[in-house]
Amino acid sequence: MKLIALDMDGTLLTSNQEVSDRTKKAISEALAKDVHVVLSTGRALKTAYRYAEELKLQSYLITANGGQIYTVDKELLDQHTLETEMVDRMWNIGKEIGVHMWLISTDDVFYGEAPDNLHDHEWLKFGCQSDDKEKLDKMVKELSYYNNLELTNSLPTNIEVNPKGVSKANALRFLCERIGITMDEVMACGDSLNDIKMIQEAKIGVAMGNAQEAIKKVANHITDTNDHDGVAKAIEKFVL
Repeated sequence: MKLIALDMDGTLLTSNQEVSDRTKKAISEALAKDVHVVLSTGRALKTAYRYAEELKLQSYLITANGGQIYTVDKELLDQHTLETEMVDRMWNIGKEIGVHMWLISTDDVFYGEAPDNLHDHEWLKFGCQSDDKEKLDKMVKELSYYNNLELTNSLPTNIEVNPKGVSKANALRFLCERIGITMDEVMACGDSLNDIKMIQEAKIGVAMGNAQEAIKKVANHITDTNDHDGVAKAIEKFVL
């Protein structure tokens, strides 16, 4: 394996939003073997970057589900944005249905409240959350009328929307080309629908013990949970 792609929430991070000592050690040993370790997250750069620093990562970050790809020096390599009119439409649909929403722009993250003028920003991702499954189903139904959107989730209780064709898998392929490797040299770990394509396309696709059932079905290995060093155990088994 030449590259390890790690989802963050529910995968790399424990329920306390921390990286366990055993996982830090496994990542450090992989880096020492010149293996690329890449955070591949639905988060924005501003909420992901401190973990890249903490782990002393040396190459790239995939953020907003593949909406942006950065070097660890914060140089932007690739970006895919949503049409502002579409973001406005989704926000109004969400308001009508009554879900909690958030937006990721190229420069900020907005929770629960959209900025006064959506046109002041470039939009990477729309997200909404509800414990009411009926509301989420309604959102999926409404959004599925638009064929320019990519719908996934990062928890069973949310929906995440990117421009069509944006995925962590496509971002990884972009990086493989840049580095000069193939997806046959990649291990990917994740727990949610926004990880499904990278887990399917990586040579070693690892589902967390706490992953959604759909992820476990497509993975070729199921590791322990995010609270029991699942990522460390996968790295130890397949890379170290």
